[in-house]
Amino acid sequence: TALGWRPGGCGHPAAPDRPSRASTVPQARPQGNKSMPVYSMTGYASVQHSLSAADADSGQPTARLGLEIRSVNSRFLDLTFKMPEELRPHEAAVRDLVMQQLKRGKVEIRAHIESTADATLTDPSPKLLQRLSSIEDAVHVWLPNAAPMSVADVLRMSTSQSSAPADIAPVLLKLAKTSIQQLNDARAREGARLAD
Repeated sequence: TALGWRPGGCGHPAAPDRPSRASTVPQARPQGNKSMPVYSMTGYASVQHSLSAADADSGQPTARLGLEIRSVNSRFLDLTFKMPEELRPHEAAVRDLVMQQLKRGKVEIRAHIESTADATLTDPSPKLLQRLSSIEDAVHVWLPNAAPMSVADVLRMSTSQSSAPADIAPVLLKLAKTSIQQLNDARAREGARLAD
């Protein structure tokens, strides 16, 4: 009689029951509350610093340098600078500093200098008056209908010429670093509030 296969007999023994492969794969477990901090793209910071004018003999603060930085949501980093002409030479350094610290957002950086000297007016220098006159003549060549400069315009330009010290770059960069840190702190607080 031909031998038939039976459990325990000749032939291959029956394979033991094995759990399905899916049951042997460990399930992922939650990792707790170790989540990365959430940063909002919206924020604002403002810092100021008192400084002495380049031609001030008393050493007393005669001007105030201010820097504001604000940001709103944007997919990429979009920078806008608004600053007076005497600070324009330092825009590139401030831009590099901002780009090192911020990667996204529509960011506006505004710098300004306000005179805190006595209200007593000083006479504009002849050199400045000559320069302003030449500039005005050049403007009228191309724009004949442009309004002439007023006394107030001349006095304002005269004040701005003497309000910024020659070594203002380190002060401006220090204000920029402080304002960026304050901006990131504000964005972190706003992000935490939105995450709650």
